[in-house]
Amino acid sequence: MGQLPENLATENQTTDNLLEVSDLHFAYGKREVLKGINLTVPRGKIVAILGVSGCGKTTLLRHFGGQLRPSRGGVKFLGKVVHELGNNDLYIMRREMGMMFQVSGLFSDLSVYDNLAFPMREHTDLPEELIHDLVLMKLHAVGLRNAHKLMPGELSGGMERRVALARATALDPTLIIYDEPFAGLDPISLNTIANLIRRLNDALGVTSVVVTYDLSESLKVVDYVYFIHDGRVVAEGEASEMRESQDPFVQQFVNARPDGPVAFQYPSRPYADDLEIKAAAV
Repeated sequence: MGQLPENLATENQTTDNLLEVSDLHFAYGKREVLKGINLTVPRGKIVAILGVSGCGKTTLLRHFGGQLRPSRGGVKFLGKVVHELGNNDLYIMRREMGMMFQVSGLFSDLSVYDNLAFPMREHTDLPEELIHDLVLMKLHAVGLRNAHKLMPGELSGGMERRVALARATALDPTLIIYDEPFAGLDPISLNTIANLIRRLNDALGVTSVVVTYDLSESLKVVDYVYFIHDGRVVAEGEASEMRESQDPFVQQFVNARPDGPVAFQYPSRPYADDLEIKAAAV
């Protein structure tokens, strides 16, 4: 598998925090999305980033892998600033990151087996016999070894997520990122995925970031939680503390209240004003 540059490899051995985000700002045109994010992901832990849809979670993830460049601040992975890496070092760094995409992201025309074998064939010189054994081992870890011949279209939603999770571990990454891993799952599949994330993190000795809006499941398996709203970290703490937190944002999120710091309506002028303007135009 790809070797880290010497400078990255050295940091890998000496830095307690695998990932550090400092004063991160980013905007799409004039729309500011990230407004000074600060957070750290300690080695070997599972960190959840929680927030409502549209708060900037996925945009933040794209900075982790260098797909986006910040307008201010930055992200450090293994002690090095991601957006300052050259193309070659950036691609090598990404091999140290496994990604479970929000919609699984499986190749629809490849079997389950070939979906997992693809990154191994693409990024390593391993013989096909060894790839075969590794693919079955990864699938066995998520309970789907005998589903290796199936096509993605033949999988249930829960099975598809488990295959995506197995593929995220294909290259034995240092960091695994889960983007909305619980979305759209039935309670049994949801609980299964959550437990797999915890078990694989501990068994493989990796570090994980779980980006989600599902508070109840994430609190069962993560070590630390960051709440993001309007492009900023508005609350953080140990997962065990969150249910008892008196922070207004956390309370609204935990209890699913419609009223609180997070407004249901997109920012706009009063509704009555819009009705008056329309009436005047008629």
